[in-house]
Amino acid sequence: MQAVGFIEVYGTVAGFVAADAACKSANVIIEAFDNNRPKNADVPVPLIIVVKVRGSLEDVKAAVDAGAKAAKEISDVIQTHIIPKPQDDTEKLLKINCFNKK
Repeated sequence: MQAVGFIEVYGTVAGFVAADAACKSANVIIEAFDNNRPKNADVPVPLIIVVKVRGSLEDVKAAVDAGAKAAKEISDVIQTHIIPKPQDDTEKLLKINCFNKK
């Protein structure tokens, strides 16, 4: 399995900006978008988006860096994380996304 990167940001627009920059900076694909509506009133927006990208380790590193940098211009980045070699069992979790829930 290829490397996977996560970019967690405040707001949908920042998520799309991060995804756009990530894809333009490296040879990665968007695996999914996921979201969370925190109950904590201290967050600056009502929605947190996680952008999940996949590709070679070097491409994922470049994409996550570029996506986080672009998102910081719109909102803020909560955290980023890269899994260099995910276990096969994580595949189903990577497919979870906020736009295809039933």
